Amino acid sequence: MAISEMHPVHRFEPWQVWPGSYDNKFIPGQYPHDENSNFIIDKSMPIASMGSCFAREIRKVLIRQGYNYITEETHHPASVHASAAWERTYNTFSMRQIFEYTFESFTPETRWWVSPKSGQIQDPYRRIILYDSISEAEKDFKSHIECSRRAIIKASVLILTLGLTEIWEDKSDKSVICLPSGPYFNEGGGMDEYVFRVSRYPENLDNLEKIYKIVKKYNKDCRLIITISPVHLWATFREDMDVISANCNSKSTLRAVADEFACRHEDVYYFPSYEIATDFNMMMNQSCFQYGKENFHINRETVELIMKHFFRFYSKGEKP
Repeated sequence: MAISEMHPVHRFEPWQVWPGSYDNKFIPGQYPHDENSNFIIDKSMPIASMGSCFAREIRKVLIRQGYNYITEETHHPASVHASAAWERTYNTFSMRQIFEYTFESFTPETRWWVSPKSGQIQDPYRRIILYDSISEAEKDFKSHIECSRRAIIKASVLILTLGLTEIWEDKSDKSVICLPSGPYFNEGGGMDEYVFRVSRYPENLDNLEKIYKIVKKYNKDCRLIITISPVHLWATFREDMDVISANCNSKSTLRAVADEFACRHEDVYYFPSYEIATDFNMMMNQSCFQYGKENFHINRETVELIMKHFFRFYSKGEKP
């Protein structure tokens, strides 16, 4: 009688095998990684980034460690999250719109929100950026476009942090607002023209492809690093699903999108922020979460662990 072999012999590199399984050594604090990558970032290379809350953490560490991080509009409060005053950008639709208004055309039917009580002018497409008048808003936005263009064209490396798949979409022109928030929403501004929905794999992948096409048209040598934000959903607008399941769906969708996108382009790289924060931390019996009311954010130790590996992956031989 033939014998069935449960574990046939294959030749794997250590980073291809689950750490600690059988005789594959588990090294606490060292995420398994193919050390043969030839993509190296040195401290002279201009780096830009945009994305969700975790993009702000990347920015802080790169600046602190002396990397050539691009900072435009440093006078603007919204620039603390990214290389220009893009503010926090949670979804790929909002990211795509940034590249469109920077280099091409983005003319939504509703350009500004006017808060019903205070009269403050709010930008629906950047998170809670406020002005006293439309003329002030338009003047600042014109300057912002120039700074946005300069940051993207200057970048040798562009890091995009993908956050979530839930969006609020204009029913008429399909533009996507950042979030129902700020004085316009709090003062009872009408949201009837917008519909909430969960975006899906094909359209998120399409958004990244459009971003790639624009970047390559105006900065052909720029390389992209895609990562998934390890910051979990604080709340979900979905009424058919709990927040933990909605978070899992959101991150899983974007992870699959990032994988396909990186596989399509030899100058696009995936960095496993989300995996380091969740799976790898769990293997070391550590939590990635903050304590207190913002426990959906990742703690400082996890930020440092992620960025330690970022430098290990991309800055070989150069101490962070």
